[in-house]
Amino acid sequence: MSKADHTFITMCSDILENGISSEGEVVRAKWEDGIPAYTIKKFAVINRYDLSEEFPILTLRPTNLKAAIDEILWIWQKKSNNVKDLNSGIWNSWANEDGSIGKAYGYQLGIKHKYREGEFDQVDRVLYDLKHNAYSRRIIVNMYNHNDLHEMHLYPCAYSMTFNVTGKKLNAILNQRSQDILVANNWNVAQYAMLVHMFAQVSNLEVGELVHVIADAHIYDRHIPLIKELIQRTPYPAPKLVINPDKKNFYDFKVEDFLLEGYQAGQQIRNIPVAV
Repeated sequence: MSKADHTFITMCSDILENGISSEGEVVRAKWEDGIPAYTIKKFAVINRYDLSEEFPILTLRPTNLKAAIDEILWIWQKKSNNVKDLNSGIWNSWANEDGSIGKAYGYQLGIKHKYREGEFDQVDRVLYDLKHNAYSRRIIVNMYNHNDLHEMHLYPCAYSMTFNVTGKKLNAILNQRSQDILVANNWNVAQYAMLVHMFAQVSNLEVGELVHVIADAHIYDRHIPLIKELIQRTPYPAPKLVINPDKKNFYDFKVEDFLLEGYQAGQQIRNIPVAV
């Protein structure tokens, strides 16, 4: 099996066996029928993925990698907060009539800040440091801007990345305040792993580890039987990631520049209920 499958199965089994239920507490999220959406959760789950060994995408069920890449480019490359710039409807529930999700995600990355070396937004600062000061211990992106939280339609879930070069390998820590494990786990892992691959390629570095820190790793009550069935499946070997080697500028990457060779996956889970 792929190592990503093993990590996912181990994490889900731990949450189901040792997690704490929120049933009976006052919770924000609700199901479409208005019933409170309770969870079972673990605090501070930490998963490590060695990107030099394999690309961490789940094979227990398919992950739409093209859509995941499109979203990461929407946030990090286009620095957009408007769903009209996104080729899927995954953010529509949080957008207003103009398509805006408020001052969230890409909006925060596009704000310019003053540094000794000049004026950069957060993404350009990372790219600058990886080329000119790769061994800096200060290469950090943070989208959790308290000054603008009141103007965000959804507080950032995956809110910060810390980049660190060791030898010639680019490593990263993804910090996430909260995650719906069934809906979002492998989606986030795959897209931020891809981001590390992109940054490494344009900075003449090799990929190292992606460390994923989830403060509140939860499984919703109506997802429990789906998760139990999912982790009993037989996984497939990890596929091979192929990236267009001609792309040397982060802003030149497009969705079609990425290919997974030999990607096999189990049956998709349809009509997953989503708590809002």
